[in-house]
Amino acid sequence: MFKGMKYLRKNDAIMLGFAIVLFAVLQGLVTGRVLSSFWQLNVLIIGINIIMAVSLNLINGYTGQFSLGHAGFMAVGAYVGVVLTTNFHAPFVVALLAGGAAAAFLGVLIGIPTLRLSGDYLAIATLGLGEIIRIVIMNIEYVGGAAGFKGIPHLTNLAWVFWVTVIALFFIKNFVNAQPGRACLAIRENEIAAESMGVNTTKYKVMAFAIGAGFAGIAGGLFAHCFYLISPASFTFMASFNYLIMVVMGGMGSITGSIAGAFVVTFLSAALASWPEFRMIIYALALIFLMFYRPQGLFGYMEITNMGPFRKIFGRPQAQKLKGGKADE
Repeated sequence: MFKGMKYLRKNDAIMLGFAIVLFAVLQGLVTGRVLSSFWQLNVLIIGINIIMAVSLNLINGYTGQFSLGHAGFMAVGAYVGVVLTTNFHAPFVVALLAGGAAAAFLGVLIGIPTLRLSGDYLAIATLGLGEIIRIVIMNIEYVGGAAGFKGIPHLTNLAWVFWVTVIALFFIKNFVNAQPGRACLAIRENEIAAESMGVNTTKYKVMAFAIGAGFAGIAGGLFAHCFYLISPASFTFMASFNYLIMVVMGGMGSITGSIAGAFVVTFLSAALASWPEFRMIIYALALIFLMFYRPQGLFGYMEITNMGPFRKIFGRPQAQKLKGGKADE
């Protein structure tokens, strides 16, 4: 047990060091104006999409549910955040946390009845939930209705997006490796067997749903403060479907896959922006070829720490030796 804990701490320390180096490189590119304003914005969008993909992967990939309403929770966080910063002049961090808390609360409120469903029924229920949230926002004049919310302060920058993304990745990774995460994995593999072994399946499904919704709300707050105007049109079913594509492309059940999927999809969309007539065709063909030749996604269930030369960098905890029927600690 202690060796395993030491391994996790070492793993986290290496990842944190890598994150600091990556942030320094990105900050240098932005400060030195090596990246154009278009690509600077897309770097922010990549980070936000990583948060959305990894939080959806917690629900779809690790817990084995099928949610199609993730953009609805993003919308809740976005609108709660912009109301607090624009109308009440709240600090940005308070707005992000409040948006995440509101989305998580809604996730619990909706998740308790809907997560008793499974498969296609759950997908339809969450799809309807996402559309209900969007339509309700469209009919609230206080937040601009269908015309959108205007005059949003531009508070999102590279530092905010990068470090919130790092926090989201570390939180979800440690959740998956802890006891609740193992219960979610058991539900994914066989819900009936997990329940027969005493796992409270509804509790852990709602927990995963709430955590995923909460991080989607925080991502929504970051997204909203990238622009001076947001509208309900940014949070349609197609947005939820786009995040699902990122998860499937990267690999359901892999945090590394969520990062890769969000990066590839966002980069493709941005790189093909100059060819709008061909963008969706090329985008669709890339997805079709991936499903043909790599149906499990880019990483499947694998993490980068378990692959090739990275094993030497991160190491693996050694198997415990048995003495007199007891493991060495």
